[in-house]
Amino acid sequence: MRLGKGPFKPRTGFFLRAETFYNVASEIERLDAEPGGPPIIDSYGGRSLHDQSHGESFLALVKHRFGPKGLYILDEPEAALSPARQLVLLVRLSELVNQGSQLIIATHAPIVLALPGARIYRLDQDGIAQVAYDDTDMVNTTRDFLNDRKRYVDRLLTPDK
Repeated sequence: MRLGKGPFKPRTGFFLRAETFYNVASEIERLDAEPGGPPIIDSYGGRSLHDQSHGESFLALVKHRFGPKGLYILDEPEAALSPARQLVLLVRLSELVNQGSQLIIATHAPIVLALPGARIYRLDQDGIAQVAYDDTDMVNTTRDFLNDRKRYVDRLLTPDK
């Protein structure tokens, strides 16, 4: 991967860490309580993020705040989402890419990793290496577990094994 400067600048951007999203929601409410200007919450769907579940508020962010030609850096966006909601996220991420946005995502979710056209990098003690989807630890572990759940559970939860 190489960073470079070019003639195109992102029109919008956002850096999300799942564990600090609560603070973002609180700051939006604090700023909107001050007089002047349009409500910031309108850019997030118009409904308090604190009045929604963590997953609903995160999807509101991605749906309403993220737009075309943006740069979005997401740290474990799946943290608040069920597998079904991760599929909703996958659709939205694909829409953003098709609208010229760039995404940098740190994830452990096989569903999020499945974004078509994604370049997947593994970061470990050996450095950084590009890997295929089917060669990632999280995809293989999830696949193995789903293919033989009983064996995994028995092995993990039986003391003498």
